[in-house]
Amino acid sequence: MDLITILEKTVSPDKNELEAAQKYLEQAAATDLSVFQMELARVLANPENSHVARVAAGLQLKNTLTSKDLAIKMAQQERWLQLSKELRQSVKDLVLQTLGTESHRPSSAAQCVACIACAEIPSNQWPELIPRLVQNVTNAISTETLKESTLEAIGYICQDIDPDHLASQSNEILTAIVQGMRKDEPSIDVKHAATNAMLNSLEFTKANFDKESERHVIMQVVCETTQCSEPQVQVAALQCLVKIMSLYYQYMETYMGPALFAITLEAMKNEIDEIALQGIEFWSNVCDEEMDLAIELSEATEIGLTPEHTSKHYAKGALQYLVPLLLQTLAKQVHDDSDDDDEWNPCKAAGVCLMLLANCCENDVLEHVLPFIKENIGNTDWRFRDASVMAFGSILEGPDPNFIKPLVVQALPKLIELLSDESVVVRDTVAWTLGRVCELLPDVVLQDSTGQAPMEGPPYQFQTLLDALIANLKAEPRVAANVCWAFSSLAEAAFEANISEEEDEPETYELSAKYEVIVAKLLETTDRPDAHQANLRSAAYEALMEMVKNSAKDCYVTVQKTTKVILERIQKIIQMESHVQTASERMIYNDLQSLLCATLQSVLRRVRKDDAILISDAVMTALLQMFSTTSGKSGGVQEDALLAVGTLVEVLGNGFAKYMDAFKPYLAIGLRNFAEYQVCLAAVGLVGDICRAMNTDILPICDDIMSLLIENLGNDNVHRSVKPQILSVFGDIALAIGPEFKKYLEVVLGILQQASLTQVDKSDYDMLDYLNELREGCLEAYTGIVQGLKGDAEQGINPDVQIVLPHMEHMIYFIEHIATDEDHSDSNVAACAGLIGDLCTAFGVTALELYERQLVQDILTEGRKSKINKTRTLATWATKEIRKLKNSTQPQ
Repeated sequence: MDLITILEKTVSPDKNELEAAQKYLEQAAATDLSVFQMELARVLANPENSHVARVAAGLQLKNTLTSKDLAIKMAQQERWLQLSKELRQSVKDLVLQTLGTESHRPSSAAQCVACIACAEIPSNQWPELIPRLVQNVTNAISTETLKESTLEAIGYICQDIDPDHLASQSNEILTAIVQGMRKDEPSIDVKHAATNAMLNSLEFTKANFDKESERHVIMQVVCETTQCSEPQVQVAALQCLVKIMSLYYQYMETYMGPALFAITLEAMKNEIDEIALQGIEFWSNVCDEEMDLAIELSEATEIGLTPEHTSKHYAKGALQYLVPLLLQTLAKQVHDDSDDDDEWNPCKAAGVCLMLLANCCENDVLEHVLPFIKENIGNTDWRFRDASVMAFGSILEGPDPNFIKPLVVQALPKLIELLSDESVVVRDTVAWTLGRVCELLPDVVLQDSTGQAPMEGPPYQFQTLLDALIANLKAEPRVAANVCWAFSSLAEAAFEANISEEEDEPETYELSAKYEVIVAKLLETTDRPDAHQANLRSAAYEALMEMVKNSAKDCYVTVQKTTKVILERIQKIIQMESHVQTASERMIYNDLQSLLCATLQSVLRRVRKDDAILISDAVMTALLQMFSTTSGKSGGVQEDALLAVGTLVEVLGNGFAKYMDAFKPYLAIGLRNFAEYQVCLAAVGLVGDICRAMNTDILPICDDIMSLLIENLGNDNVHRSVKPQILSVFGDIALAIGPEFKKYLEVVLGILQQASLTQVDKSDYDMLDYLNELREGCLEAYTGIVQGLKGDAEQGINPDVQIVLPHMEHMIYFIEHIATDEDHSDSNVAACAGLIGDLCTAFGVTALELYERQLVQDILTEGRKSKINKTRTLATWATKEIRKLKNSTQPQ
């Protein structure tokens, strides 16, 4: 059977033919990839072949060159570059000559050109490609199909390649794109492809935007294209404006009044959702940019500088025109049913935009929104009632709270009434709005636990709100989920309002009277048969966790009962393992186990130690069973179960020792699970918890744990975020076992010295964060080692600490190195100060000259000026320790 026939069978309705064709193609690729790629390119390039064969050939060729998985993609690109130059050139020639010869869209050849370009251009190969593509578009004799597919190829290249690799060719690329977008371009398809390419090219055309004349050309052609009669072209052009506003805000003043304002407002009025969405998105982006600029201005003013860019306050200037349009759009809900449609639409976008405007323009937004709310809150049309409530919920954050609070007091009785509205959409929006009130302005809600309303407005009963919220836990999932969020916020706010400096747990609080009922109803909600909808089960468990975490002393009996319920549920669900059949059932089952583990953590933190001891056997037995089941090997469940064990360790202290023999194998499995790094991270954190709880009782397992930790540090497959935590845990182990750490000292100090010399690309913010975390891990390890070997100060300095003395010079050098790095974090400063102080107490005047070095003094000075209390405290303590040593050397 020839290749063309095989390719045609890749779309066969016959399952056997389809599988046979796929197997043949996989074998062909595995046998000789270069020959396979060449044959595919020939099939793609031959116009006489069937449409199906050519599309399939293009898809197969593309799949040998790229992948959604980044690691596979890089490997495939490297493999391509290893092929002979002649063969690669032949394939490239064939895919280029295919452009303009296909009858289908999108062009398969365009995708193949882009895949090859993404492999070759970063390696400074295929320099003739961009000029060739530009010529295809600008040549007067080029067909429309050739122009369209070439512009598609340019668009794909711009989308997938690092912008830095194209910056030097931005002029040529823009020439082709602008040619395709020009007003007199007769082909809509060419114009659409060109506009998409423009959208994808905007990030690497900064040099062009910096030049006024070139910027004018780009803005003119984009603005003109927004007026195209074809909706898909109009949408693409508006998307360009949205992105331009984010990337080049500082240049938009010239265009806002004459063009952008009118274009985007007209788009917002459009009956076509996709067009209206882009108009709204444009103004959402304006708000985002102007809020960022306001923050930059505030930060610059604080340190006496002038920011590079300042806000032009476009949003504030447009409020009187924008808000009426957004409010009209809010009232364009289509369906009033029980299904919460997740599709993004202008109505939802308008709500988000109104929230952003409230945050950006603060009090100025109110005069444009409040009349609409008052006029429509009682409208007979559910759409306007819903729009009114949504508008109210959207303006709660941003304006001055002192201005908003009286409005909320007045609105609460009506909002409680609307929780019983006949429309589920209205009830859902009311529940969301009440959730926002509880989160943002909880003191308004809690004001009347005594029945007295201190603010002006109608009488308001706190208990009435609680009863309405409790009742609505039985409402549709989308409504009940928002009610759960309201309970989460209420619990936290009530707890915070009743704690004092003398007492970190209140005797009673506003929720006490209804506490047992609320918890019982939340537990019922987690068991609802429809709790998988609207994320209700998760929302109910999260609310339950917050209720437990933020409970008053008079609610303790209910917390105890809840602990038993959660434990019973964990035991019950473990027995259900054998009944799980499908992948979707497995996912729901695993999610439920994770939620139960998280809830178990909350209740364990609240029960008293005496009560925790009574149930600890049952808790640990259940968790060990969970680890041993199939689901216990799932990353999410494993991580949450390890975190639950960590909480039990915190509660029991060295009482956890009796479980170590049984638990040790599962801890080792977690430490070895570097494929799911969050699990490994949780296991490393748990080692630290166990060290702090058990101290020298961890000695029997110490060799095995240290071996696994050191092995992980040397494994390139372990995620980098795990490694700083491992270094820090070395310090925890040293603190726990004291002088017994000596046998690991040489290896660990070697690792720390190597880690302390790490350098990264500082233009990559993620790597910069990693570097600071790594340094903090090193410093915490050094601190733990010094403290552990030094021993208890009351019993005198243990002479074992002297074996660290030869390494002290490097520790001080490391601190100096951090001091000279302007990108160090406040946490680095705190850890440096802590180590300096510990070195002083451990070695006294032996190395006084090291502490007095200028850079050491500089970092302590910075620490004393820190805004973070912990950093200030440590730096002040370390400074006093140095001063004490200096004074002790002075003659009396």
